[in-house]
Amino acid sequence: QVQLVESGGGSVQAGGSLRLSCAASGLTFRWYNMGWFRQAPGKEREFVAVISYSEGGTYYGDSVQGRFTISRDNAKNTVYLQMNSLKPEDTAAYYCAASRARMGYTVHDFGSWGQGTQVTVSS
Repeated sequence: QVQLVESGGGSVQAGGSLRLSCAASGLTFRWYNMGWFRQAPGKEREFVAVISYSEGGTYYGDSVQGRFTISRDNAKNTVYLQMNSLKPEDTAAYYCAASRARMGYTVHDFGSWGQGTQVTVSS
């Protein structure tokens, strides 16, 4: 089965940076679109970023545009999320997701999910 394992979360002060990683197994990684979502307690799961298997196919949620960068290394079956200029409102559990369906931005567009990694940003 498809397995996605996130890592790299932690606690940082506002303005700091973190780099999240998602290691994938049980799939032909280069065939999959990969995404990042986040969810704070009591709130809906929110789209953060997605990257296609196609060259240049990346899209970001409005709240992270210009601050976060998604990338992938197909040789390592890994997708990354570089987070810069972090704000307290970025505090959430961050989830990696995979899909062979169309390039989409909702939770329903992704069929496989990781367990999440916590990011906490203090003021």
